Formats: sequence, C-alpha cells, structure tokens
Amino acid sequence: MPELRLKKVETLLQQEISIMINTNKVKDPRVSTLISVFRAEVSKDLNYAKIYVSGMVEEEQIEKSVHALNHAAGFIQAMLRKRLRIKKIPRLSFFQDRSIEEGFIINKKIEGLIS
Repeated sequence: MPELRLKKVETLLQQEISIMINTNKVKDPRVSTLISVFRAEVSKDLNYAKIYVSGMVEEEQIEKSVHALNHAAGFIQAMLRKRLRIKKIPRLSFFQDRSIEEGFIINKKIEGLIS
C-alpha cells in the first residue's frame, strides 16, 4: 500500500479516536477525557493499528485508560466503520506513549552534562 495512503489512514484514525475519547463516546469511566491520541501506526495491509495515547494525568490513570480502551477496541472499530469511508478498519491495540517522558529524561541528562 502506498505510504501516502497509510499516512492518511493513520491521521484519520488518530483524529476520529481522539474525538471519540474527548466527547465521551467511549462511556467507560476508566477512560479519562484528559488523554489524547499522540500517534497511530497502521500495518501495510491495514489489518492492524497501534494507537498510542498519553496525557497530563497520573501514570496510573493512563494505564487504566489504555486497559479500558483495549477492552472497548471492538466498539471503537464499529464506530469507525460507521464514520469513515475506508474498506477495511484495522484491528486496534492501544498503548501508552512514553515519548514525552523519555524526552524530559533526555533533557535532564543533557542539562546535567552542560552544568
């Protein structure tokens, strides 16, 4: 599948899932509306998608939200099937995005080297 098409699907998934989370379409109380979808990675055959979430909430709350989102993945896929005009909706797996935290750690290490 062409890279441009994959990027479009990834962007669509990221936007639509963010909207679902922020507008409380996923009615599980464990899913915090303060989390955001930071990126989506779709396999070349569109069978699978890894959705990375993070937010300005405690680590424990993000972990609970990720667990709840994985539990609701089938429901989210069904909603995406209704909202998006693509032939195949990938099977969703949710993960915590730790890139922001890792960036802070690297910055602190660099500052320690400079000082």
